[in-house]
Amino acid sequence: MSETLILSGNDVANSVYSKLKKRISKLAIKGIKPGLCVVLIGDDPASQIYVRTKTKKFNSLGLLSDTVLLKSDIIEEKVINIISDLNKNPKYHGILVQLPLPAHINSQNIISSIKPYKDVDGFHPENVGWLSIGKPRFIPCTPKGIMKILEYYNIDLNRKNVVVIGRSNIVGRPISILTSLNQGWANATCTICHSRTKNLDFHTKSADVIISAIGVPNYLKGDMIKKGSVVIDVGINRVSVDNNIGYKIVGDADWDSIIEKAASATPVPGGIGPMTIAMLVENTIESAENLDNHK
Repeated sequence: MSETLILSGNDVANSVYSKLKKRISKLAIKGIKPGLCVVLIGDDPASQIYVRTKTKKFNSLGLLSDTVLLKSDIIEEKVINIISDLNKNPKYHGILVQLPLPAHINSQNIISSIKPYKDVDGFHPENVGWLSIGKPRFIPCTPKGIMKILEYYNIDLNRKNVVVIGRSNIVGRPISILTSLNQGWANATCTICHSRTKNLDFHTKSADVIISAIGVPNYLKGDMIKKGSVVIDVGINRVSVDNNIGYKIVGDADWDSIIEKAASATPVPGGIGPMTIAMLVENTIESAENLDNHK
């Protein structure tokens, strides 16, 4: 029987929400209700589900959550104009544009049009710059959630070898910075691997912590990791199965094989997903708490 510790994102997220309620109450005394506006372009089913989940959580905490639904053929200029109006709207402390965007829209142009102090996703170039020098304004939600899980379960990164599989601006690049910030327990040596990495097994087998965000179902096998390592699975992949909905959700890690060797691992679902939403809530509250900086 496996003795692998399951790193529950649901448990950590509930702990986060419990602490956030005190901060929400303090803001309420001042007449401030943290508010988020999500811009959703097109009708991608996965994006729609994700946005509904965010909205449900915000509402359950007594926070404001609105969604602007736009058709997939909308031109980029109109999206930027809508975001400009949201930037000026004082009831929204956070603005989030749900990715991915239609191919004809330049995502960087859209992200850059969000006021940096309302960019609760942490993707604006200005916020990326602050993170890169170790003084983050907003930490991107998924990487921030990963760090919260590691901290909650007392997984010390000092002198550890961390391997990140995936180099996206959403997960791979920011988590490589966070794990090696030279601050407190986050003082690891981090290697970023990707689809062009030669001999990926060489890196993963020497890793104390593996963070997989490559988006390939069951990619990371048990024979690619060393015994006693920590596996953080960021992947959320749909695979076809014969059930009532025709698919199931799996991660990047082949759970049945890694579970026999990993000391601890995040499940999919129930691992990083809940933490991403919890960190979005926390970032929106942080933005509301720093209203003076928005002026």
